[in-house]
Order: sequence, then C-alpha cells, then structure tokens
Amino acid sequence: MNSRVSNRMLAAFATPGAALIGLFFLLPVGAVLSGAFAEDGGAFARLAADPVFWNGLRGTLILGTAAPLFSLVVGVGVALALARFKPGLRTATLIAISLPLTFSGLIVAYGFILLLGRAGFVTLLLAKAGFDPSVVGAFIYSPLGLGLAYSYYLIPRVVLIVLPAIGNFDRAQLSAARSLGAGRFGAFIDVMLPQIMPSLVAAFCLTAAVAIGAYGTALALVGTQVNILPLVLYSKISETGSDFPAAAAASLVLVAICVAVIAVGEAFGSRRRSGR
Repeated sequence: MNSRVSNRMLAAFATPGAALIGLFFLLPVGAVLSGAFAEDGGAFARLAADPVFWNGLRGTLILGTAAPLFSLVVGVGVALALARFKPGLRTATLIAISLPLTFSGLIVAYGFILLLGRAGFVTLLLAKAGFDPSVVGAFIYSPLGLGLAYSYYLIPRVVLIVLPAIGNFDRAQLSAARSLGAGRFGAFIDVMLPQIMPSLVAAFCLTAAVAIGAYGTALALVGTQVNILPLVLYSKISETGSDFPAAAAASLVLVAICVAVIAVGEAFGSRRRSGR
C-alpha cells in the first residue's frame, strides 16, 4: 500500500516536469526534425552547397573556441583570487560576479554599445586622449568585440564552476613542491593543474556551448556583419529569407555541435572520475 502511494506521489510530482519537457523540448525538436527532413534531405543539400553556411560554421567554431579560452584564463585567475578571500567577502564578490548571468543578451549588447560604441563613454574618453573615435568605436562591432561581449557572461560561469575545485584543493601540496625547489608557476602546472583539470574542461565545454548557441548579443551588436551560424539561421527566417527547411537543418547542426561539446566534457569528467 505504501509502495503504491509512494509511486503515485512520485508520478504526480514528475508529471509537471514531464509536461514541460514534452511541450517545450520534445515538441519543438520534433517540429524542427520534421521541417528539416520535409524535402527528403533537400534542405541539408542546400546547406552543404551554400558557402555562407560554411563560413558561418567556421566563424562559429572560431568564436566558440576563442571566447571560452579567454574566459577560462580570466575566470581561473579570478577563482584563484577568490579562494583566498574570507568567506563573507567571497560570497559578496560572487554575488557581484554572478550578476551578468541575470541579464539578457540584448541588455549586455546595449551596455557594451553605451560603453564602447562610437559615442560610448570609453570611446569619448579615449578620443580626448588622441585616439580616433571611429576606430575605437568600431571595435565592439567586430568579431573581437563580439568575443569580448561574450566573455562578459562566460567568465562568471567559469568562476562558479572552477571555484569549488580550487577552494577544496590542499595548498599544502604547493608548499611541499616549492620546498623541493619548484617555482610558483611550476608547482601550479605540475601539482594543482592536473587536479582541477576536470573542472577546467567542464567549464570550457559549458561556455563553448553557450558561445556557439548565443544569438541575442550577436544580433544586437553586429547584425549579420559577422558570419556565425545562429545569424545564418536568422537570415533564413527573417524578412530577407523564408527558407524554413534550411533553417531547421541549420538549427539541427547547431544543436548537434552543442551536444557534441557537452558530451566531450562529460566523457572527460567520467574518465577522470573512474581513474582511467
């Protein structure tokens, strides 16, 4: 009796979640799949013959690698510093660092335009120092500027993932390595880095998946001037195009890349946990 009641309660608790997954994940994915294969694979053939798609794929992979790598380096440095803070100060700093995660991509883009745009605050300050405002103001609309905007909300993700591993690391191991003649950098590379590597890989894979699929910030900052896959997809369903099967096929490619990146991170973490 108790078992039946327990199973019914579990089913009741699981029903809302299952409904949400069905309505907002399985149903949309099914619609995209049916749209992509509506022409017996013709949409994929058009994508394969479209140079804009390949340029967008290359741009996505470059941006989805460079921005997470930069964010990883900065985020690890921030996490190393936070690990030395007192608990109260560390908590307050983490709250401040996590604020970018609450902003939408459009708000992030608008903030960078106000800061580094052609009439932005920093641009005008640098203009007074003798810099050309047209050159400085154009930076944020370039691929490098887009990578910088991405890093604004990728770095907090890195910090939140890496900080627990760094905080739980026994720093006595570093002291022992330095007492045996290793330098600070050598001790970090040989002793600490291998132990926090699973967290670093997880952080990179997560931020890479976010950067590869990001849409709002890119659209607001660069429009279609930078060729990346999410904007290629947008161009196929916007006012300038209405190739919905090709857009569905491109979205499946985008999802496949993100899933592959996350799978690599999970596989690496599983192998490290199993000791292989």
